[in-house]
Amino acid sequence: MRVFYHDDKPGDCRLPHDSGVELSPTHLSSLGVLHYAFPPSSPSSAAQVEDLAKARAYANRDEITVSPSAMGSVYEDKIKMFYDEHLHEDEEIRYILKGTGYFDVRDAEDRWVRIRAEPGDLLILPAGIYHRFTVDEENYINAMRLFQTQPKWAALNRSGETEVNEFRKNYVSARARGFSA
Repeated sequence: MRVFYHDDKPGDCRLPHDSGVELSPTHLSSLGVLHYAFPPSSPSSAAQVEDLAKARAYANRDEITVSPSAMGSVYEDKIKMFYDEHLHEDEEIRYILKGTGYFDVRDAEDRWVRIRAEPGDLLILPAGIYHRFTVDEENYINAMRLFQTQPKWAALNRSGETEVNEFRKNYVSARARGFSA
């Protein structure tokens, strides 16, 4: 995992958009984003993911492959949809099995923080955080998605309505109080 500020320059979202300003995992923690490293090649990784799932009450999971060959003609539309700034009313939990991609999250100053996710990275984005996702130039990622209840993916695109969303307000309040990792 690598964390840095997005350069905010126009262009293909799959490009690195690296501003050159590196950030620490502590910066992610201050935003409520949790990171774990469970290399898929390690024999203990499956048990570690399972232990985390039990501890955080993740009852369901599935896998998603984001690539032109897996998604066919809807691939480019899906990339655009995933890259629209949005929030969820549930945590977003992704364990990267193969491939690479970028999760962008907004910080307290509304700047984009870019997280380069690689195999073995398990990211937990808190409910209510504005974020977006894209694959990188390789156009391939395979990830396990974990859910606290039935699998669902309800994205609420950023708007005046999301600013007063209960989950957004709870997130902003928790960030102001300081998250604990």
